Amino acid sequence: MNFTKKLLAILALLPGLALANEGGYPLDKAPDRSNNMAALQNGAKLFVNYCLNCHNASSMRYNRLKDLGLTEDQIKANLLFTGEKVGDMMTTTMQAKDAKAWFGVVPPDLSVIARAKASGAGTGGDYLYTYLRTFYKDDTRPTGWNNLVLANVAMPHVLWELQGAQTAKMEEVDDPHEPGKKVHHFAGFEQVTPGKLSKIEYDTAVADLVGYMEWMAEPAQGTRKRLGVAVVLFMSLFALLAWRLNASYWKEVK
Repeated sequence: MNFTKKLLAILALLPGLALANEGGYPLDKAPDRSNNMAALQNGAKLFVNYCLNCHNASSMRYNRLKDLGLTEDQIKANLLFTGEKVGDMMTTTMQAKDAKAWFGVVPPDLSVIARAKASGAGTGGDYLYTYLRTFYKDDTRPTGWNNLVLANVAMPHVLWELQGAQTAKMEEVDDPHEPGKKVHHFAGFEQVTPGKLSKIEYDTAVADLVGYMEWMAEPAQGTRKRLGVAVVLFMSLFALLAWRLNASYWKEVK
């Protein structure tokens, strides 16, 4: 009986726990780049130039980028810089112990990060799109940067040259849960130094990068969807023929 009560109590708490996990900074909807080959190619270039310095994508080979319309020569000329071969995995030369010493944590493998970050708050693409656009200067952090999506983030803002430096404006407001208590509320960003890209251009670049990371998490996604449509159409046709055959058979029996 006690076990049953405990089980019911846990089940009653689950909705609240789920809502708590989905709380935090609201996620922006990531633009769809799944059918834009030029955007995905640009995203691959940004990924190699800015992400592979610290992170691995050990489930992805460079030659798989041919699926994005790149030739082997283009991959060699634009995406291979340290003697890698086209058939090699996308890995970084940074040692895990060095990363641990510099950042306090080993950077995660990004092969399927776009799927791993999916939640009730949004897709993994939404998470990454919002995350990469909400870095701000914070001199209290070891790297000098913080993030609205992931507070006290260990990762520095690797795209700061493109976006520029911004600070987060905070204001004190009444806590809706505890009367009389003040909490800090995000009131917007203030640009401190400009980047190489305008805001619109930076958002577009991040959308391309995130689109590539979503593609990388499941390169066969397009094929899977096309096969799914074909299978549904076939099963629908088969069901129609079976229905008419069944009706014809029982018509003779009657």
